[in-house]
Amino acid sequence: MNNTKMINRRFSGGFWACCALLAMIAVGHSPATRAAIVDVTIDGSDAIFLAGRTDLVIPPANQAWPGGMIRHVSPTPEEILETLPPTIAVTAGDVIRALDPASGGISFFNGFGAPLFGPDGGAGGQTNLTAFGGISGFLSDGQGPLVGVFLDASVPNGAAPVRLDFTGGGLGTDFLTLTPGLGQVFFIGDGQTGGGMFHEFTAPVGATRLALGIPDGFSFVGAPGAYDDNDGAYRVRIGINEIPSVPEPSTVLLLGLGLAGLGFAKRQR
Repeated sequence: MNNTKMINRRFSGGFWACCALLAMIAVGHSPATRAAIVDVTIDGSDAIFLAGRTDLVIPPANQAWPGGMIRHVSPTPEEILETLPPTIAVTAGDVIRALDPASGGISFFNGFGAPLFGPDGGAGGQTNLTAFGGISGFLSDGQGPLVGVFLDASVPNGAAPVRLDFTGGGLGTDFLTLTPGLGQVFFIGDGQTGGGMFHEFTAPVGATRLALGIPDGFSFVGAPGAYDDNDGAYRVRIGINEIPSVPEPSTVLLLGLGLAGLGFAKRQR
């Protein structure tokens, strides 16, 4: 074999070995990337519009909310108090996914039990709610879906950002990737597109936490509130820079490239 062929052969083998290594790193994540898995239960009372609002005192069930949050005028069978939604620590650039489809159900009406809406929300209507404090309004097809909002370390009691549109005429609910701004409520649903791929949410600059909660209001329209008759819960396993249990097509492609590269490099040697 002449020197030129030998050099080309060694270069080809080294190239494919590098491809394999890069693919494996991409699939397994860089060691410097923080990863975590968090199991979260989101109760029907977890008002997304109260995310991070440690400056507020939730009034007793028989009293009205000051400042715009609404309740039923008459007592409900449940008389549930609104609760601050659960939060997960994140940093800017983190990629957030559901690792399995979210589950559970919430009743949004007077009386315990059915009908229950799943994490994608009740079909046949919209959620069209205005802002509260520093948390944006929310607009989507489906009523009462699982939603999230990224926050920084401050209390979100200033001006609210513009709301995102998750109706069919806007972003819809079949998007693959999304980077919401701080304080912008975004659709999560069961965590998957209609085709079974997992949504990916990237934490924006300044983000320190992700809150998961419920958007509600009378008929899911207008001012936020009407949480005092919500019972039930959604449950979801959230991954921070983690791969879902069903690999994404890009992951499968990278893994295949890595395996092919290793095989090619071995044959060259």
